[in-house]
Amino acid sequence: MSEKTENPFEEPVEIEIDSADQADDPEPGDSALEKAEEELARHREAMLRMQAEMDNLRKRLMRDLDRSRKLALERVMKDLLQVWDSLERGLGVSGESATVESLQEGQQLTLKMFQKVLQDHGLEIIDPTGQPFDPEYHEAVTVLPSAEVEENTVIEVLQKGFRLHDRLIRPAMVIVSGKA
Repeated sequence: MSEKTENPFEEPVEIEIDSADQADDPEPGDSALEKAEEELARHREAMLRMQAEMDNLRKRLMRDLDRSRKLALERVMKDLLQVWDSLERGLGVSGESATVESLQEGQQLTLKMFQKVLQDHGLEIIDPTGQPFDPEYHEAVTVLPSAEVEENTVIEVLQKGFRLHDRLIRPAMVIVSGKA
């Protein structure tokens, strides 16, 4: 005897959904969408705050940099004022009491004072007399044949060069030895 068992899952079931019920019950996607929108709003606000902080930081750094430049320039100017005073005193000497030797001595002292101020602020003088020619720091004006000095050696410096904190400000203008 074969018994026929009925499977309740095989029967079609019809469910009617009222449109008023749909509006009251949120679908699973609606709450996730609301959460995502809230999270997006939080992230947007955090991004705007971070952007404002970065802008304020940039402005503060620019003010600090400007203040540092002014302070550094002020120090240089204070030191240069000593040279100014020395030059003014030299020009204020009356022609009758000044000798050529005393004027030269005053100029030498003023030049030494000026060099010290520049060196104290990081300026390095390039005076390559007798050194091998280096195109990075020297500008050859001419080449003179010489049997006394090795080839490509600086014979004479026409104008000294200068470096400031390892940056070349002006190359030394030099005369270089060539083959005799």
